[in-house]
Amino acid sequence: MPARILVTPRSLTSAPHPQIDRLRVAGFEVVTSTPDTLPSEAELISLLPGCVGWLAGIEPVTARVIEAALDLRIVSRNGTGIDNLPMKALRQRGIAVATAGGANAAGVAELAMALIFSALRHIPAADAGIKQGAWPRRRGHELRARKVAVIGCGAIGGDVVRMLHALGADVLAYDPLRPDLRIAGDRFRWADLPAALSDADIVTFHCPLQKNGRPILDAAATVALRPGAIVVNTARSALVDEAALLAGLESGRIECYATDVFDQEPPRDLTLVRHPRVIATSHIGGFTDESVERATSVAIDHLLAALAPAARAHAG
Repeated sequence: MPARILVTPRSLTSAPHPQIDRLRVAGFEVVTSTPDTLPSEAELISLLPGCVGWLAGIEPVTARVIEAALDLRIVSRNGTGIDNLPMKALRQRGIAVATAGGANAAGVAELAMALIFSALRHIPAADAGIKQGAWPRRRGHELRARKVAVIGCGAIGGDVVRMLHALGADVLAYDPLRPDLRIAGDRFRWADLPAALSDADIVTFHCPLQKNGRPILDAAATVALRPGAIVVNTARSALVDEAALLAGLESGRIECYATDVFDQEPPRDLTLVRHPRVIATSHIGGFTDESVERATSVAIDHLLAALAPAARAHAG
């Protein structure tokens, strides 16, 4: 009986992907979760027994899931983040974790830029108004010379910094590691987190969660924003405090919140997303042909490198 690999990312279960055939050619049986949905804890517990590998997405994974995965040797993410994984439980079991670092950077960075422009020019409101027979004309803002805080400057944030700089924005970058972004000093500077948040017209998040799990944009940080600030989040929903965001939107402190990420996907509580100055997309940052192809290829490379001996053993 061939060794099994579980595939759960929505981008790979919604439609067949040719890269998955590489696993079958290598001798593995491929098991998939319910198409185009985030698998629940119960579904994962039912599917993982007997699986030696797991090509995982952003679905929340509990320690109970790992307890049920008795044969699991590696979790290979088709993205960068591991916030959804119980790392302590995985380490205790000696299960390897691999990520497709940077594979979806271009897609997420370009979506962040699209959300910034949508917020600056009120594009969703104009589109919706015209489709209802109205002719809305809300004055917008230009990106050039605006101060934009980029929180997190890894593969995704670095791409955003370079695009913003090329388009004439003034970039305030925050990242504890301060990587070399190859940006000239003109219209670019590193800043500490409080200064980046309070000095910017636009704040865009591209970072992991804080170690303490608390949101970066909490009530105090929201009050410290510039009046009329635009907040963009294509990283993680828990980076922002939803109640503080709503209060900021109601007070006018925040002009627009544009997000691609939610605590629950799809969100059940629509209070925030139905606000007239919220722009919401359905976690599509890395959902491009190119990003899916790169991330899937890298994730499968990791699986095959770790599990090829297992496939040969089962075949023999």
